[in-house]
Amino acid sequence: MSQPRYSVRVSSELRHLIPRFLENRRGELDQLRGALARNDFEEARKIGHTLKGAGGGYGFHEITRLGGEIERLAVRGEDVGGLVDALAEYLAGVEITFE
Repeated sequence: MSQPRYSVRVSSELRHLIPRFLENRRGELDQLRGALARNDFEEARKIGHTLKGAGGGYGFHEITRLGGEIERLAVRGEDVGGLVDALAEYLAGVEITFE
């Protein structure tokens, strides 16, 4: 079964920044998984907040949306595992078109 694909349009001016941007998001994904394993909702909230702020500026609005949801649920001490899985799926399947 192939990965779902997500399409994002990004300004060509940002082309050189995108690999590092995505690498950082993957690192945060790993941190989120660690926070989940420790039931560390405060760490999950902080990472969600960072994701919420990071995505939109580069055109990755789904990262912003997921980060906001992670932050919201983590504040309430609710399970964010499904959102972490959704973020992993998104990062694995995102396709970028430069304009």
